[in-house]
Amino acid sequence: MTYKKTYDIQKNNQLVIDLPDRFRSKKKVRVTIEDIDENRDEKISLLKKAASDPIFLSDIAEIDSDFRYSDSELK
Repeated sequence: MTYKKTYDIQKNNQLVIDLPDRFRSKKKVRVTIEDIDENRDEKISLLKKAASDPIFLSDIAEIDSDFRYSDSELK
């Protein structure tokens, strides 16, 4: 069972994690601390915007068209 959530570090450099109820019967959990690139959220936001960008979608359609027949040759 995996649970992922991003937390803000408190001023005293501590972190308090409230586990979901599904962990109530568990005796041990593994905690991995990973720093997050502050720009990552901005990059994800830009990727989401690209999903509706007409020029980007046009480029993807063109690439799909270019490889459509070569992909079918593999079958």
